[in-house]
Amino acid sequence: MKSEILDDVLAAREAKKPAALVTDLSDGAQALIVDGKVKGNLDLTDAMLDGVRKALARDESPTIVADDRKIFIHVFIPPKRLVVVGAVHIAQALAPMAALAGYAVTIIDPRSAFAMDWRFPGVTLTHDWPDEALEALRPDRRTAVITLTHDPKLDDPALKLALKSDAFYIGALGSRRTNAKRRERLGADGISAAELARIHGPVGLDIGAISPAEIAIAILAEMTNALNASGKDKSQ
Repeated sequence: MKSEILDDVLAAREAKKPAALVTDLSDGAQALIVDGKVKGNLDLTDAMLDGVRKALARDESPTIVADDRKIFIHVFIPPKRLVVVGAVHIAQALAPMAALAGYAVTIIDPRSAFAMDWRFPGVTLTHDWPDEALEALRPDRRTAVITLTHDPKLDDPALKLALKSDAFYIGALGSRRTNAKRRERLGADGISAAELARIHGPVGLDIGAISPAEIAIAILAEMTNALNASGKDKSQ
């Protein structure tokens, strides 16, 4: 890999942008694709670009044959992230489950009595106001955002910012009645119907979950389904 291509790969990772490095295995020619822009000495055909698109969507680094040329597509995908607003019991169960599933977890809660290290070992905690914390975190298409506090002063600002982002999953804890009231508040505050439709509320798959651990399982299952569905849609 040439130094300028390596620099571009590192820059893409720092900016949390997906990238793909395509190498022709017959002669070593390479091309890097970031934000739809191609850089390098390998001329990519439509078939190669289609292979790149599918590899990025599936988060895979395959070797394929395109136009009778064998190429290796090395994808660099930003890490999956889970941002949880509310250092509550459900978050205590959800954080380690999500970490096992490959998510980098951040818990946001300005209430320092809740967001304590001993309650969330190994998890990134922030006591910033939720919208300020989310603005700094910049949710992307590999990020899930979930609000769990039941407090509109904390949940609503986070949801408003998350709905303006590319987050692949946005969930909010609460009953159907609570969710309806939340949608009314957000709608009155300028959030469109299309944006409100992105909220998974009540959060999680309907599996009859009752305990915090069961609710966490339902949330992670719905997140997984949403992430995989988005990848399939983009790979068609």
